[in-house]
Amino acid sequence: MHEYSIIGSLMQRVEAEARQRGATSVGRIRIALGELSGVDPELLASAYEVFRERTICQGAPMEIRAVPAVWECSACGRPIARGETLQCPVCRSRARLASGDEIILEQIEMEVADV
Repeated sequence: MHEYSIIGSLMQRVEAEARQRGATSVGRIRIALGELSGVDPELLASAYEVFRERTICQGAPMEIRAVPAVWECSACGRPIARGETLQCPVCRSRARLASGDEIILEQIEMEVADV
Protein backbone atom coordinates (compact mmCIF):
# COMPACT_ATOMS: atom_id res chain seq x y z
CA MET A 1 0.00 0.00 0.00
CA HIS A 2 1.76 3.13 -1.20
CA GLU A 3 -0.79 5.22 0.71
CA TYR A 4 1.37 4.75 3.82
CA SER A 5 4.47 6.15 2.10
CA ILE A 6 2.42 9.07 0.75
CA ILE A 7 1.12 9.87 4.24
CA GLY A 8 4.64 9.48 5.67
CA SER A 9 5.92 12.10 3.22
CA LEU A 10 2.88 14.30 3.85
CA MET A 11 3.49 14.21 7.61
CA GLN A 12 7.14 15.19 7.13
CA ARG A 13 6.07 18.15 5.00
CA VAL A 14 3.37 19.28 7.44
CA GLU A 15 5.74 19.00 10.41
CA ALA A 16 8.43 20.96 8.53
CA GLU A 17 5.95 23.73 7.63
CA ALA A 18 4.68 23.85 11.23
CA ARG A 19 8.24 24.06 12.63
CA GLN A 20 9.16 26.80 10.17
CA ARG A 21 6.22 28.91 11.34
CA GLY A 22 6.52 28.12 15.05
CA ALA A 23 3.16 26.33 15.15
CA THR A 24 2.10 24.61 18.35
CA SER A 25 -0.52 22.44 16.66
CA VAL A 26 -2.20 21.69 13.37
CA GLY A 27 -5.98 22.06 13.26
CA ARG A 28 -6.75 20.62 9.83
CA ILE A 29 -5.12 19.67 6.55
CA ARG A 30 -6.66 19.52 3.10
CA ILE A 31 -5.50 17.35 0.23
CA ALA A 32 -6.53 17.47 -3.45
CA LEU A 33 -6.59 13.91 -4.78
CA GLY A 34 -7.03 13.22 -8.49
CA GLU A 35 -9.22 10.32 -9.53
CA LEU A 36 -6.38 9.00 -11.71
CA SER A 37 -3.69 9.42 -9.06
CA GLY A 38 -3.68 5.72 -8.28
CA VAL A 39 -4.43 6.44 -4.62
CA ASP A 40 -7.43 5.01 -2.80
CA PRO A 41 -8.98 7.85 -0.73
CA GLU A 42 -10.22 5.45 1.97
CA LEU A 43 -6.81 3.84 2.36
CA LEU A 44 -5.18 7.28 2.43
CA ALA A 45 -7.54 8.40 5.21
CA SER A 46 -6.89 5.19 7.13
CA ALA A 47 -3.12 5.62 6.82
CA TYR A 48 -3.44 9.20 8.06
CA GLU A 49 -5.30 8.03 11.16
CA VAL A 50 -2.40 5.68 11.96
CA PHE A 51 0.38 8.19 11.26
CA ARG A 52 -1.02 11.23 13.04
CA GLU A 53 -0.89 9.65 16.52
CA ARG A 54 1.60 11.48 18.76
CA THR A 55 2.42 14.08 16.09
CA ILE A 56 1.58 17.75 15.71
CA CYS A 57 -1.40 16.56 13.62
CA GLN A 58 -2.85 14.36 16.36
CA GLY A 59 -6.08 16.37 16.61
CA ALA A 60 -6.22 17.48 12.99
CA PRO A 61 -8.74 15.96 10.59
CA MET A 62 -7.70 15.50 6.97
CA GLU A 63 -10.10 16.64 4.27
CA ILE A 64 -9.75 15.01 0.87
CA ARG A 65 -11.02 17.00 -2.10
CA ALA A 66 -11.68 14.74 -5.08
CA VAL A 67 -10.39 16.10 -8.40
CA PRO A 68 -12.04 14.62 -11.50
CA ALA A 69 -10.00 13.68 -14.55
CA VAL A 70 -10.15 16.40 -17.21
CA TRP A 71 -8.75 15.85 -20.69
CA GLU A 72 -8.04 18.52 -23.30
CA CYS A 73 -6.49 18.78 -26.74
CA SER A 74 -2.72 19.13 -26.52
CA ALA A 75 -2.69 21.55 -29.48
CA CYS A 76 -5.79 23.75 -29.29
CA GLY A 77 -6.83 23.24 -25.66
CA ARG A 78 -10.38 22.12 -26.52
CA PRO A 79 -11.93 20.16 -23.62
CA ILE A 80 -12.49 16.47 -24.37
CA ALA A 81 -15.70 15.19 -22.79
CA ARG A 82 -15.68 12.09 -20.63
CA GLY A 83 -16.15 9.03 -22.80
CA GLU A 84 -14.96 10.68 -26.02
CA THR A 85 -12.00 9.35 -27.97
CA LEU A 86 -8.81 10.92 -26.64
CA GLN A 87 -8.23 12.82 -29.86
CA CYS A 88 -9.47 16.29 -30.72
CA PRO A 89 -12.39 16.13 -33.17
CA VAL A 90 -11.43 19.58 -34.49
CA CYS A 91 -7.68 19.48 -35.08
CA ARG A 92 -7.09 15.71 -34.66
CA SER A 93 -4.30 16.21 -32.10
CA ARG A 94 -3.96 13.84 -29.16
CA ALA A 95 -5.55 14.66 -25.85
CA ARG A 96 -3.55 15.32 -22.72
CA LEU A 97 -4.59 14.96 -19.10
CA ALA A 98 -5.16 18.49 -17.77
CA SER A 99 -6.02 17.45 -14.21
CA GLY A 100 -6.98 14.42 -12.22
CA ASP A 101 -3.66 12.72 -11.50
CA GLU A 102 -2.49 15.05 -8.74
CA ILE A 103 -1.88 14.65 -5.03
CA ILE A 104 -1.55 18.15 -3.61
CA LEU A 105 -1.28 19.41 -0.04
CA GLU A 106 -3.59 22.41 -0.45
CA GLN A 107 -3.95 23.77 3.06
CA ILE A 108 -2.60 23.44 6.57
CA GLU A 109 -4.46 25.17 9.39
CA MET A 110 -2.00 25.85 12.23
CA GLU A 111 -2.08 27.31 15.71
CA VAL A 112 0.92 29.61 16.12
CA ALA A 113 2.11 30.74 19.55
CA ASP A 114 2.22 34.48 20.20
CA VAL A 115 5.76 35.82 20.21
